[in-house]
Amino acid sequence: MSASLFKGLLWFLALGFAAVFCVVVVPPLLENPDILGAGLAGFVNPYAAGYATDAIMCWCVLAVWVVYEARTFGIKHGWVALVLGVVPGVATGFAVYLLMRLRQQSVKA
Repeated sequence: MSASLFKGLLWFLALGFAAVFCVVVVPPLLENPDILGAGLAGFVNPYAAGYATDAIMCWCVLAVWVVYEARTFGIKHGWVALVLGVVPGVATGFAVYLLMRLRQQSVKA
């Protein structure tokens, strides 16, 4: 896979998930702005709880990776990816982190 295709797919996935989030989550949240209730709704049954726990743990793995690379390789601004990993979600935060990392590594090389 070429680097440009890789970057294009990352942008597509990051923006695609953000768009789906805006269409699916934002309207009900505007109608009933209970953020805590919205977060806890991911745990309404065992299946939803499994997916919600997976997303939370993926964010934790991303956070460990971001901190490690910031201290080991000097990758900057990883906190942006962690914020995006909360809202709209890990799919966007992870893709953005990979794009930031690629850009910073290519500058150092």
